[in-house]
Amino acid sequence: MLDVLSTIVDGVRNAALMAYEVWWALVFGFLVSAIVQAWVPRQRIEASLSGDGPRPVALATALGAASSSCSYAAVAIAKSLFVKGASTAVALAFQFASTNLVWELGLVLWILIGWQFALAEFVGGLVMIALMTIALRAFVAPRLEARAREHARAAESGHQHHSAGSDMPWRERIRSAAAWSDVAHNFRGDWQMLWKEIGIGFLLAGFVGLLPMDVFNTLFVTDAPSGVQTIQNVVVGPLIAVLSFVCSVGNVPLAAVLWSGGISFAGVMAFIFADLIVLPIVAIYRKYYGTAYALRISALMLVTMIAAALAVDGLFSVAGLIPTTRPSADDVFGEIGLNYKLVLNVIALGAFVALIALTRRRGATDPVCGMSVDRAKAVTLEDGRRTVYFCSEQCRRAYGAGHEPAHAR
Repeated sequence: MLDVLSTIVDGVRNAALMAYEVWWALVFGFLVSAIVQAWVPRQRIEASLSGDGPRPVALATALGAASSSCSYAAVAIAKSLFVKGASTAVALAFQFASTNLVWELGLVLWILIGWQFALAEFVGGLVMIALMTIALRAFVAPRLEARAREHARAAESGHQHHSAGSDMPWRERIRSAAAWSDVAHNFRGDWQMLWKEIGIGFLLAGFVGLLPMDVFNTLFVTDAPSGVQTIQNVVVGPLIAVLSFVCSVGNVPLAAVLWSGGISFAGVMAFIFADLIVLPIVAIYRKYYGTAYALRISALMLVTMIAAALAVDGLFSVAGLIPTTRPSADDVFGEIGLNYKLVLNVIALGAFVALIALTRRRGATDPVCGMSVDRAKAVTLEDGRRTVYFCSEQCRRAYGAGHEPAHAR
């Protein structure tokens, strides 16, 4: 019994240490994402990304890189773009970019396992988008794409959280409490969507880090020729990602442990790339687009993820950029000390508290979806003597359908 408790304590301790290592990077990344979401009008984005061709794909890549890193949010936004006329290539480019080219992911990778992995993530994300665009028609025929669009339109709910674009000048926004309230609500919304993913990722990494090295030697081919090892690892990496159910930034802590345990550079990259094909997200694809289209785009993404991981591995091998030393478990999980990380984490904690406090002062909770909304901009409903606040007209209708007005009871 004591051994079990000791193992639990050690696993949680490892998770907490790893979270401490990257806390400031997560807060900074989510803040940048929240500013973009709040201050770039969503209608303008949707209009720019409609249609097909290299220009919408390039624009979707740039906008995805500046958006939230949440895989679930990326899939929902991509579906909205697809419904409004964006091609499959544009929608998938946005998904790839928003989960592989974002600030917080690169920062966390750099801190935990090195700048080479952060660079490889950005290069690999661009390679995936290029490969996906080239190979698309081998997986998705125009007729299937048209059927999927109709299916997505039937599933469209009109439920959009805080797409708060504003026409005020940037200098005015910086001084505006209302503009920063938009940022704060997007910041809080992203944390509400991702905290479980991130927490599970740290906990998995904390406990996997306690496994003996023999487990990793059995899981990954380490004594075969480098070519065989690389190919086996780029297949096993996505399989681990799919089975772990962890996606987005939550994948990075586990990737650091896998790298420490012996998986190849290409295997690490394939594992991180695979966050868009975990089983819960594949189920969402099926709900949005239908079974045939969901399976086709999932297969397309898997192939491009494996190919991109191999391509980046080859490129970085030629350039001599693949790290030759691996961190120990102590290196991965780090320690708390009086250094620059402590200062940055304290600043990040202050920013986090200030933004959440702003949402509490100016906000209310949508009773349907649970999101925090700015009272000044929310959709409202008078229910007896109280005002109920909603993030969208869809939530107000859902609430009205399930609640008889108080004065009528």
